[in-house]
Amino acid sequence: MEKNSKAYEYFEKLYGNESAEAYQHYIQQPAKDYVRVNTNKISVDVLQKLLIEKYKITTETVKNFPGALKVVSDEDDLIGKTVEQILGFYYIQGLSSMLPPIALNPTDKDLVMDLCGAPGSKTTQMAEMMNNRGTLIANEIDINRIKSLVFNLDRLNIINTGILNFKGELLSKVYDNYFDKILVDAPCSGLGIIQKKEEVSKWWSLDHANRLHDLQTKLLVAAIKMAKVGGEIVYSTCTLSVEENEMVIDTILKNYPVEIVDVELPVKTHKAFTEYDGIKLNSQIEKAARILPWEIESDGFFLVKLKKISETEPMDKIQSSVSDIKMVKPNHKEFLPYRNYLTDHFGIDESVFDDFKFIFKGRDIYIINSEWFDDNLSLFNRIGTKFGSLDKKQRITLHSNGAQVLGDAIKKFIYEIKDKQELELYLTGMKIRNNELITGQYAVKYNNIVLGTAIKTDEGLKSRFPRTKRTQKFEVM
Repeated sequence: MEKNSKAYEYFEKLYGNESAEAYQHYIQQPAKDYVRVNTNKISVDVLQKLLIEKYKITTETVKNFPGALKVVSDEDDLIGKTVEQILGFYYIQGLSSMLPPIALNPTDKDLVMDLCGAPGSKTTQMAEMMNNRGTLIANEIDINRIKSLVFNLDRLNIINTGILNFKGELLSKVYDNYFDKILVDAPCSGLGIIQKKEEVSKWWSLDHANRLHDLQTKLLVAAIKMAKVGGEIVYSTCTLSVEENEMVIDTILKNYPVEIVDVELPVKTHKAFTEYDGIKLNSQIEKAARILPWEIESDGFFLVKLKKISETEPMDKIQSSVSDIKMVKPNHKEFLPYRNYLTDHFGIDESVFDDFKFIFKGRDIYIINSEWFDDNLSLFNRIGTKFGSLDKKQRITLHSNGAQVLGDAIKKFIYEIKDKQELELYLTGMKIRNNELITGQYAVKYNNIVLGTAIKTDEGLKSRFPRTKRTQKFEVM
């Protein structure tokens, strides 16, 4: 952040020369890596031990962040290349980025919306906080960014989330007074993340921040209309400009039935501004939190929690189109033949399936937890994670994601990876030579963990590890 840049000048005006110098010095330091442990798959202690023993990655726990680890030493830069990272044992995520879900605090009893979901750091965090149960909906306007959202949901085996590809500001035409909790982690100018994205300081301008203000306000208005009375909304950005934060909230407080709720965060925070450039803002706004990057060794952030206190006027509804998507229970006549086959072939107790619902979309079948529900199936880009696919004769092939979800419930037709060479073959989509196995589909395990599925043919055991995960660089240690 050069001293003659607009970003530096703005920050100096906002916080003074000393803070601007502190930020500039911080930006010049290497960024600290943090990981959020997927405690649905592994404990913090076990992951710490695994990382040091297998990869010589030293970590330490972060005070008041029960599931977070700070990477202290990673000489070979392996934290993003481990097999465990590919399998979703942890998610590399900035400490500040973990704060909005913590503030919202969703449970599996809540109907939850993540209005701007990609790439999935906060969506997956909320899914884990909900114990992978209940109903979570993640929206993303950019179809290309949905790929990263899907990838991360699949990697962490999230089965309580449906994905929408919608303009967030128009979603109140679908949902009215509906959600218990909504996260609006809005697109912003990024003034708090210059350490990670130095290019921000080169193109940042006040005009750009002002243009984003309008979109951010529209997204927050939509969230308020979608929330139930008594429902909670967290608005957050990774920028530090008042135009995109306090001034958005001031506009909202003048026009919509919400109040700001006190929120305690596990990091050092500063009160938000209630006066800016000679303009007095609503005094409630001081309850919002500003986080300065050099004070917590992570990104700069703004965060505020709102509560809806009375009803809002409904919008004209968007009519759902007729769809061939079906969501069924495991004893439904359409799914029953596949349940019976999988029960018999893999030795799965049939009661295991009672925890799920299944979505038919063409020849693909997806799996979601049994509590998930929505009336607008035709609007969804995807629901749950891939469970299996049907061939021309309507026979099911279990998908690797489905096998990972079923996990230890699979008792038969299991192939145990013998060594690191076989592991590498499997994870890169190659064949494992083995003439002892009978033909058919298998669940593949390594160190007692289900990696995915494979098909035994005359040529060998052909990996069905997902192609999207094969593209990731990894190290087998």
